[in-house]
Amino acid sequence: MKNNQGGFTLVEIAIVLVIIGLLLGGVLKGQELITQAKIKNVANDLTGMSAAVYGYQDRFKKFPGDDDQAAGRWLNPATVSGNGNGAVGANGVAAVIDCSAAGNAGLENCRFWQHLRLAGFVGGDSASVLSPQNAGGGILQAQNGALGLAGLTICSTNLLGKIASAIDSQFDDGRPGTGQVRGTNNPAALDTALAANVAYVDDGSTVYVVCKSL
Repeated sequence: MKNNQGGFTLVEIAIVLVIIGLLLGGVLKGQELITQAKIKNVANDLTGMSAAVYGYQDRFKKFPGDDDQAAGRWLNPATVSGNGNGAVGANGVAAVIDCSAAGNAGLENCRFWQHLRLAGFVGGDSASVLSPQNAGGGILQAQNGALGLAGLTICSTNLLGKIASAIDSQFDDGRPGTGQVRGTNNPAALDTALAANVAYVDDGSTVYVVCKSL
């Protein structure tokens, strides 16, 4: 009895392997393009926040969030004034702040965003105190003294090691423990600087908070 069942020829196998290679190459290239887009967006966030804060200072002579005349300046929607001490929140806030949590809406770190929205320097609902989201699925946070940096800093959370390292290298020295851009993989320790010899880990799972001094 004749067996008509045949296998694949070498040519057919080669064609399949070429197609698989092209598909894998396309996927990897697509992932790289997505990562580069995220890096660009995070960098633009940090640059844009610097411009927004300086614009607010130039117009009102106050830091957003710390502005002690904000409540009288904007009555609809209402906002809360800061204490006018020249700092946004307490110096060296220990952790990332959830501005949606009960009791946090009145913090200067959260009112910072509403003041910028009311002044037109940041888009979004002017009644909202919520922190803007970043391209990594995290948020932006404004605070004084993050990771040992002096003065007002803007932090961007939930960034993979490759993105965090690229941002640090773009603006500074590429090291999470030194310079004017610093990072940590512990969002509950924003008041603690890392050691100078620590490096970013690009393992696809470790995420960082990166903070830039204005």
